[in-house]
Amino acid sequence: MNENLSVLAVFSLLSVLAVGGGAAVLPETKALVVDAHHWLNDDQFRDIYGLGQVVPGPNMLMVMVIGYHVTGYTGALLAFLGFFVPAGVISWGASRVWDHFEGSPWRASLQKGMAPLVVGLMAAGAISIAKTAIDGALTVAIAVAVFLGVYFVKKVNPAFFVLGGGVVGLALLS
Repeated sequence: MNENLSVLAVFSLLSVLAVGGGAAVLPETKALVVDAHHWLNDDQFRDIYGLGQVVPGPNMLMVMVIGYHVTGYTGALLAFLGFFVPAGVISWGASRVWDHFEGSPWRASLQKGMAPLVVGLMAAGAISIAKTAIDGALTVAIAVAVFLGVYFVKKVNPAFFVLGGGVVGLALLS
């Protein structure tokens, strides 16, 4: 299959599966991009994901970087359209149905039932990234320190903890 069509197909599939946001499909994204299509290696995927976390805007704009890596500007555009258009259309349609059933008991039950699913999918994404980034006692210590800082220090932007962890890792691991 043409690489451009592959990029569009992969990110369109991920878009449809992205219940709860892009982080929910992170393990599947990694499986398709790294393991199945070999467009990136583990380190490249981790780095692109990290970049997506610190730049302004939606973190899943990282799909454009992956698409660009595969087939240039065309790949970036197709990855963007594939990942955001299907989810946008589904969300728009679902919101119309959702609003129609406002006040319905099944709507509240569905919403409560989906919450653990979304949390689990997001946790799976975090674990998938952690497996590529944490590979020794020092990286475990940095990850724990960043987590504790983000969790307990509410008046500081979490990006500063992530950047600080990156600086410490760069200084101690290079």
